Amino acid sequence: MDRFDTFLSLLGSLNQAALDDAHWPATSALIDDTFGSRGNGLVVGEGFGDDVRIHFARYLSRGQRRQDLEREYLEVYHPQDEALPRLRALPDGQLAHLSDLYTEDEKKTSLVYNEGLPRLGGQNCLYVRFAAASGLRSVWSLASPVGSGGWPSAQVELIEHLLPHVRQYVRIRHALAGAEALGAGLTGLLDSTGIGVLHLDRRGRIAEANDPARDLLLRDSGLWEEGGFLRAWLPADNARLQRLVSAALPRLSGQAAGGSMLVRHPFLVQGLTLHVHPATARQRSFGAPELGALVLVAGRLDRPQRLDAGLVASVLGLTPAESRVAIGVAEGRTAPDIAALSGRAASSVRAHLKRIHRKLGVSRRADLVRLVLSVPERAGLEPSPSPPQELQKHGTPES
Repeated sequence: MDRFDTFLSLLGSLNQAALDDAHWPATSALIDDTFGSRGNGLVVGEGFGDDVRIHFARYLSRGQRRQDLEREYLEVYHPQDEALPRLRALPDGQLAHLSDLYTEDEKKTSLVYNEGLPRLGGQNCLYVRFAAASGLRSVWSLASPVGSGGWPSAQVELIEHLLPHVRQYVRIRHALAGAEALGAGLTGLLDSTGIGVLHLDRRGRIAEANDPARDLLLRDSGLWEEGGFLRAWLPADNARLQRLVSAALPRLSGQAAGGSMLVRHPFLVQGLTLHVHPATARQRSFGAPELGALVLVAGRLDRPQRLDAGLVASVLGLTPAESRVAIGVAEGRTAPDIAALSGRAASSVRAHLKRIHRKLGVSRRADLVRLVLSVPERAGLEPSPSPPQELQKHGTPES
């Protein structure tokens, strides 16, 4: 089997492991075989400084879990690891050489660098940090390569191609953990009440759905069913949803890939987080279609208290027209959305936004949203909920 085929096998195994933890040892062994690493690990935690809480830590070497090394690092070396603040500051999804996270002086004096790392997998490890909207942070690592050499550039490039798939694995595990559905399996997920679950057949049609998913499709949630297919309310979201479904259900011999997005609604601040994930095909009895992909939908549909345009104008010193535009931004709408709903030209809405930014002394959309949503509190009213982080960043998360 050549390297390309090995990589495709690894992606398929990673997709299985996201839904069934029993597959992880085999996936971990494939990772080591594909990249020539001594082992690989995953740590999930939250917090900063002395208040860091580790929720999950797992390190395997050649498919065998090394709980002895996990405990040794967490109990002995983690409290004094000089690289951790720099690791937590790494850009989301950026691959880093662990040795670059220590200063030259620390490389000479650090107990972790000189004693711990050689015992735990070597000083030539690779690390990447993934952030989640929930505040959790995940760190995935590859131990030093087998042999005395470093990481060849071709290997590093191949590892970087794997990173989006590792990120998706982490997202699926986070979603299932939040729904208390880890280990439920494909069939068991349909009994979950903590997350919406839809099974798609090989053509992308909805084959089965659990009660929360059916409720979302019947309510004004931003998702709906048309002719048996899943659709999103906003055109841009629907286009992205169809791309995700197509990627999870490739034609011919293409490799299936998962992805995530935020499903928005023009009249709701809180969006829905949607994950599309390839599922191992299984033939159903009596000629029923085989399973092709799994869709997980998480989020609340709480409608915030509608902001009063007059109150926003009075508190923030805006004109009535500017106030309506600012409220539209706070509700997650784009300039074209606001224009379509108000009967204005998009250029007029953008001009209003520029004046609003100048008046309020802000330059970012997120700052404007925070100001608008703070208006009820400033006026002594019940504050509206904060917008999801994804909307503050102008769009949906990448797959």
